[in-house]
Amino acid sequence: MAAALAFASPATAQTPNKVVGTWRPISATLEVNGVKSLPYGPEPQGMLVFTSDMHFVELLRDPRIPRFASNERGQGTNEENKAAMAGTLALYGSYSVDAAGNFSGNIVEGSNFPNWIGNVRTTKELTMIVEGDRMIENFQRPGGAKVTIVFERVTMKQ
Repeated sequence: MAAALAFASPATAQTPNKVVGTWRPISATLEVNGVKSLPYGPEPQGMLVFTSDMHFVELLRDPRIPRFASNERGQGTNEENKAAMAGTLALYGSYSVDAAGNFSGNIVEGSNFPNWIGNVRTTKELTMIVEGDRMIENFQRPGGAKVTIVFERVTMKQ
């Protein structure tokens, strides 16, 4: 699958790429065994960027995560580190679109959750559906949890 995504990129660069651009989260839910929660709080912050050269970077965070008492990133307490890890997601990699310009998969090249590095995701696990200036991400985690994130396209203000 990694080879298929890599070979798809040059051809898809000429398609009407529907996901390209900058997106901000407006809601994020996690559903586990029928119970929903807000992993990044009621007002998630972050950014998802899809570049025209078929790369992406995503950062999600719960703005309620408390500051570290030490003011040193590497010197957090166990509780501070746990809250920061649980309420933050950062990843980057490459992606592909199909002939119609719809998202068709990605490869995670780096992440603050090391277990995801190298993962290839197809539309079986991950969908990004664009509806106007909104995009809905649905991610089915291997353990059964379902993540749904709604993004709004960032537009230039004049």
